[in-house]
Amino acid sequence: MVAFAANSVLCRLALKETSVDPASFTTVRILSAVAMLWLVMRRRKQSSLGHGSWRSALALFIYAATLSFAYRTIDTGAGALMLFGAVQATMLLAGYIAGERMSNWQSIGFAAAMAGLVILVLPGAHAPSLLDSVLMLASGISWGMYSLFGRKAANPAASTSGNFLRAAPLTIGMSLLALPWMTLDAHGVLYAVLSGSLSSALGYVMWYRVLQQMRAVTASTVQLSAPVIAALGGIVLMGETATPGLLIASVLILGGIALVLRTGRI
Repeated sequence: MVAFAANSVLCRLALKETSVDPASFTTVRILSAVAMLWLVMRRRKQSSLGHGSWRSALALFIYAATLSFAYRTIDTGAGALMLFGAVQATMLLAGYIAGERMSNWQSIGFAAAMAGLVILVLPGAHAPSLLDSVLMLASGISWGMYSLFGRKAANPAASTSGNFLRAAPLTIGMSLLALPWMTLDAHGVLYAVLSGSLSSALGYVMWYRVLQQMRAVTASTVQLSAPVIAALGGIVLMGETATPGLLIASVLILGGIALVLRTGRI
């Protein structure tokens, strides 16, 4: 979860404090992950091409691209809460379709978490734009789908490597389309490299591995601990403020997590 929070912090830090554009940040992030995973696979003497899938790569690309564009204006903590709230809704819905059921207390916890998500996007002085809110929610849905696809991966490192490799031409194509608006910044590129090589490449390998031991309900709710870490990072590194709305939403979302986890089975 620290790796997931770091992705939010690094992305917001790059797009708020530097001049790097969202498309370039996404491309550098994904290509850095490809390079790191190539080193991992070479050490293991394995190939990436036979692992992963195009559907996972597409979900990965949409998640990364929409995250970057949404974080142009959304604060770190609010963005992370929206992101992982959408992840939770996606994975719980998938679990319900697969036959997993929530108890009454779990249902109350889920409702509380969704209420907190609604508070974040309600119109107000500190509310993000509708477009950026939609982009962040789309990012969360895509990550939820990517996580669900990853639960069946037999080789987490190889699957992650194959998915990033397939996502590379997609993000390069996006950057070519966005070439007229390209702006590069040394610090912004550095943040993208750190996000891709460490938080994404190595973080996702670990996540894929633990996913195989979790139900969809548990996996979805565990991820909502990341926004707290991300919010703290935003406050410490970028001077973001903890607004009343953010605090209320955090209590509802994290309280909902506690109910789902404490009243359910792993």
